Amino acid sequence: MAILIKSEREIDLIRKSCKLLAGVHEELKTMIEPGVSTKEINDYGDKLIRDLGCTPNFLNYNGYPASICVSVNEEVVHGIPNAHHILQEGDIVSLDCGLIYKGYHSDAARTYGVGKITPELEKLIEETKNSFFEGIKKAKAGNHLFEISNAIDDYISQFGYGIVRDLVGHGVGTKLHEDPQIPNFRQPRKGPKLQPGMTLAIEPMINLGRADVEWLDDDWTVVAEDGLPSAHYENTILITDGEPEILTLL
Repeated sequence: MAILIKSEREIDLIRKSCKLLAGVHEELKTMIEPGVSTKEINDYGDKLIRDLGCTPNFLNYNGYPASICVSVNEEVVHGIPNAHHILQEGDIVSLDCGLIYKGYHSDAARTYGVGKITPELEKLIEETKNSFFEGIKKAKAGNHLFEISNAIDDYISQFGYGIVRDLVGHGVGTKLHEDPQIPNFRQPRKGPKLQPGMTLAIEPMINLGRADVEWLDDDWTVVAEDGLPSAHYENTILITDGEPEILTLL
């Protein structure tokens, strides 16, 4: 495992990439309402990214056919936008996307309710987000990587949700996915020591029911095996000499 420590110049470029992405997510949030197709969300996101002079890093990544992953209800991640997939009142939808700015990647995800959703789904979305913030309390130089994983697991386990084990967080830099891999569930080992200059995408994916997932026939869309909804919350962060810096928040 080769975890890249970024220079000040690289950090500045990643920081800029991430701030631009944060703005894209804020705009995409305004699209979430009943009657909107997942393709409309993708097309708007693609335009926003390109209008910034950037490139959507998900498009054609290992063959993925869209710029924004739009995952609805039991779809955990990598949902493929479709003109016929229309958001309905009561759905929840996860938007996962990133962009490339001057050769440097950013990555972030959010889950939203469509119109009025049940308190059960509101809680799932909120606790998934909270688990990210619990995890990054451990994202400090001198700590070990899997302290982040364990903190997320410790927080989520009290609710009886399923923590997806087949997909994990990752490093970010000149590539969308760099070392290290960052599980969201408890690890028996400590993992590498965290150092200033590491840029990491921390992304809990939490199922309302069991943790088990499966891939659909399109070879991209990951769904909860039991058909229950799933939430996703992700930010790119920077390890510093003090508290971690969340790069993909405005």
